[in-house]
Amino acid sequence: MKPIRLTTPILILITLASLLLSACQATISRNPDGSLRVETSMTGTALQSEIQAALSDPLIQSLTIDLQTGYILVSGVRKRLNSDQTDSLTFRLDLGVSGGHLTALVSDAQVDGVPVEAARVALWNERIANRLERAAQRHPNSTLQSVTVANNVVTMVFRVETARSRGGSQ
Repeated sequence: MKPIRLTTPILILITLASLLLSACQATISRNPDGSLRVETSMTGTALQSEIQAALSDPLIQSLTIDLQTGYILVSGVRKRLNSDQTDSLTFRLDLGVSGGHLTALVSDAQVDGVPVEAARVALWNERIANRLERAAQRHPNSTLQSVTVANNVVTMVFRVETARSRGGSQ
């Protein structure tokens, strides 16, 4: 007796369940080659929470984001160490795709008009990209194809390989 292969239906159910539990909404469709196209959407509220966590700085308070067409403006208040005084934090965040993964580019990062040091900005770039991609990606065999920032939503489109798209049977 030949075993029944339920990998594709199980994969779809797991992907759907994990997306329902995450901060993202998803639309799943099948490409002509059998791979899946997964389009995830992250709202401003979820995105703000993910960026706050990615910055990983307990001194940053009251973080807000403003989704523009093509980029995100981030602002917040940063409490001074060992003081009750605060400073304003602002930066621009551009998202992109390279090698099937999300890229984040923080630019014009300032604390009270003073540029943030390059090492910290590089760390933020890495953490933000990793955190946002993990929040949207729910399958290890997926590659990011595109990301857009528009209409108060960040949308990512992934290609998920299946046995059929790799030349196997379903």
